[in-house]
Amino acid sequence: MGAEAKAKELGIEFPDNAEKAYLNMVARIGNTLYTSGHVSDIKGKLGAGLSVEDGYAAAKECGIEILQSVHQEVGSLDGLRVVKLLGMVNSSLDFTEQHLVINGISDLYHDIFGKDGDGFHARSAVGFAQLPTGVAVEVEAIFAVA
Repeated sequence: MGAEAKAKELGIEFPDNAEKAYLNMVARIGNTLYTSGHVSDIKGKLGAGLSVEDGYAAAKECGIEILQSVHQEVGSLDGLRVVKLLGMVNSSLDFTEQHLVINGISDLYHDIFGKDGDGFHARSAVGFAQLPTGVAVEVEAIFAVA
């Protein structure tokens, strides 16, 4: 099963009528896609009101939004390879579990693209004192297009 079919099986939809954002959500240079930061709908600070599970869900939300933007740019998830993720976590000063939060998007991409295949990616997971509009998580991604 291809990545496109797997995503749809997981209930991820790709609306064709999405409005253009203020910024380019996906910039393509040759066979490489660079995404803008995509933010979660979940707001708050990890370690001060939000649990790792809340953050995991927020990172997964970001992952779905990224896939929708990428799909809008190239028309399919088939033929894509996840290269790199940068996960930014709105964290209290003593919160040190950013990597577990960003597993929300990594696990999603492993499920869709394959952990031992095109979904096996490099990643950074870092804590921030604050993110725009108080969101819990923001993620940027880089994909290669076959």
